[in-house]
Amino acid sequence: MNRTDGTKVLTRSRTNRMVAGVCGGLGEYFGWDVTLIRVIVASVAVITGGTGAIAYLVAWFLIPQESNQTSIAEDLISTGSRPR
Repeated sequence: MNRTDGTKVLTRSRTNRMVAGVCGGLGEYFGWDVTLIRVIVASVAVITGGTGAIAYLVAWFLIPQESNQTSIAEDLISTGSRPR
């Protein structure tokens, strides 16, 4: 989560995950309790009629996993734009 120069990087957690590690990564990044973030995300998903769930899916694709430097979206874009 922290780079060698001391800057924080938002990544999806590999150890503190229930689905994709988005809430775990947010909790580690902001220093918040992961359960609180999960309750907030679930509440927003219910209140907004599923828009919160779509936001979670977008975050899943945009935030890289802890061990990776690139996100799923960056991987898809780079494989789609390779010269043949």
